[in-house]
Amino acid sequence: MHQSPRTWAPAESQTRIEDIADDRLGEGGTTPMAAVVDTIEDLMSASERLHDEEAFNLNPASNVLNPRAAALLAGGSASRTSLGYAGAKYEMGLEHIEQVEVITAELAARLFHADFAEVRVPSGAMANLYAFMATSSPGDTIIASPPTIGGHVTHHAAGAAGLYGLRTVGAPVDVAHYTYDVDALATLAREVRPSLITIGGSLNLFEHPVAQVREIADEVGARVLFDAAHLCGMIAGGQWANPLDEGAHLMSMSTYKSLGGPTHGLLLSNDAELSERIDQIAFPGMTANFDAAAVAALGVTLADWIEAGADYASQMRTCAAALAESLADAGAVPFQCERGFTDSHQFALLAAPFGGGTRAARVLEQAGILTSGIGLPVPEVPDDQNGIRIGTPEIVRRGMTEPDMPRLAGYIARALDTARIPAAGSDSPAEVVLREIADDVAAWRKDFTGVRFTA
Repeated sequence: MHQSPRTWAPAESQTRIEDIADDRLGEGGTTPMAAVVDTIEDLMSASERLHDEEAFNLNPASNVLNPRAAALLAGGSASRTSLGYAGAKYEMGLEHIEQVEVITAELAARLFHADFAEVRVPSGAMANLYAFMATSSPGDTIIASPPTIGGHVTHHAAGAAGLYGLRTVGAPVDVAHYTYDVDALATLAREVRPSLITIGGSLNLFEHPVAQVREIADEVGARVLFDAAHLCGMIAGGQWANPLDEGAHLMSMSTYKSLGGPTHGLLLSNDAELSERIDQIAFPGMTANFDAAAVAALGVTLADWIEAGADYASQMRTCAAALAESLADAGAVPFQCERGFTDSHQFALLAAPFGGGTRAARVLEQAGILTSGIGLPVPEVPDDQNGIRIGTPEIVRRGMTEPDMPRLAGYIARALDTARIPAAGSDSPAEVVLREIADDVAAWRKDFTGVRFTA
């Protein structure tokens, strides 16, 4: 292996890195480069088979692209520069790409009721960083969602906020409603005088009190950022209120989750001053040149939502509620607050009975069901997450509907039951059951191969 060991990484990760390097590149890097290229192609093909043919993706952090958007990503424009404003580009030959840039920004502004759309952002994390830079200075304090209600790392010390030099204070939580405790938030804001209050994160079950948070922010001179990385589809489809309409100064998102677009970012605002700052941060600041192919794919995605998004978002929401209820009936208990299991496209299962969220997700993966762990406001599971996050964006776009949810829940619950049994080798009863479920899932998966809700 050529790289030095990552002494700061988990030991099991370093071992895995070394095994991959030695296996795929040969000890000392002796594998011919033509064979390395073949290996990369084979691995990507295997990944596509897994997601497109063999497994159901219930991880709401990823989705499937419109094939027309995917074709644009695979085209030759990804390597083309596009530095500068439309009509004033630094290089020549960009008269076509600049039109795509303008069209995509216009579609984003139209879909999300925004006066300004920054489409050149390479990811949701970078969109958050741009928002932090536009509203705050290093040393400032911000208030953000804690991990117990899905607060994302970008808002905290280990992520973009901390790297930019911000001090993050976790917002007080109203567990009964799975959102902020507004009265306690007002008290906290008066105490710490934040420059920014962020809302949203990696698990959103019920609508957040955006208008009330804006009132608190106005009182202490703060701005409000709504992180819609997971919720953008619910907002675009009109199933949840638009945070910009409710007073958020900024709305950030990654565009590959419930929106079903490319791995990219988007930042929106109705505030002229902030919009100008963000534009300057993007160019001539941190983005400069951008992935023109990703922007084109995002444009197709936004057109899909303008054309068919209301139906898509409604079905995501309906299927999430039905799947949560079916899992409860099957004995896998969803996290529940006073408002129920969910009013969104995602929900979470209590992971303690299965040894933790990540452990359970690995078991489900063996059964052809892709999920992830998540934090919940319930007792912790030592050395693991206490929740299993489940979402419906991809299965709905692939064609699943509410009547399919009980059968899907049955596979999930049956697979999770094996997690209650200590591991005992590849021929253990649990492993046999997981292989049987995986075979059934792969056979059923063949019924859901298309991509729906397109323009």
